[in-house]
Amino acid sequence: MFGANTSPPAAMLLSAIAMTAIVALRYLATSGLFAWLTERVRPGLYRGLAPQIRREIGWSLASAAIYGIPAGLVAWGWQARGWTKVYTDVAAYPLWWLPGSFLAYLLLHDAWFYWTHRWMHRPQPFRLAHAVHHASRPPTAWAAMSFHPIEALTGAVVIPALVFLVPIHAAVLGLVLLTMTVMGITNHMGWEMFPRRLVHSRAGRWLITASHHQRHHEIYSCNYGLYFRHWDHLCGTDRGLSGDFAARSS
Repeated sequence: MFGANTSPPAAMLLSAIAMTAIVALRYLATSGLFAWLTERVRPGLYRGLAPQIRREIGWSLASAAIYGIPAGLVAWGWQARGWTKVYTDVAAYPLWWLPGSFLAYLLLHDAWFYWTHRWMHRPQPFRLAHAVHHASRPPTAWAAMSFHPIEALTGAVVIPALVFLVPIHAAVLGLVLLTMTVMGITNHMGWEMFPRRLVHSRAGRWLITASHHQRHHEIYSCNYGLYFRHWDHLCGTDRGLSGDFAARSS
């Protein structure tokens, strides 16, 4: 990726710029795709929200830089220095570790998100930072990365930190990032894309979809998780699904 004569500071800067561009384009492409899908499946759902959506896109593109800079530094450290535990040889670890590492990353990320998210709902952090995200009323497919820089920083550090601690195959890491992106968007887009039989199933009691996260945007003091509901169950902060929101799922 970098020429032999590229100095480390310049290489790190180029990597950070490249990753910022990738994160921004990934956001625009995926949020744009689900916004388009929303217009097809729920015509008029975002009618009258153009000013809010412009704000969401602006905050999200600022967040892209905050996510992209540590990601770029990690990418440089992996390629140029071999500092991380990201590997490309499938035989380096047992095959069961491929799905195992995927689950481990989601569980660790979910734990970090739950507790930082609860902290963000304390009065001072909320006024200072998290209120930006909750200004999306109702949230849209463009709102998943609509964060104040302080909140974006709390989210940006977790995956880059994990790659120094927990071994993961490069392809599995890509799947983790894809899952993070898709769930972040689908949980905010204002309608339930998953079938009712899943949302109201036994598995649905432990998985977060839009029906669960929408409840958080309605009353704030509940449903803090990202992927799973176990922390909400354990800590007594699970308030179920959003009224008849899930009933509108297919």
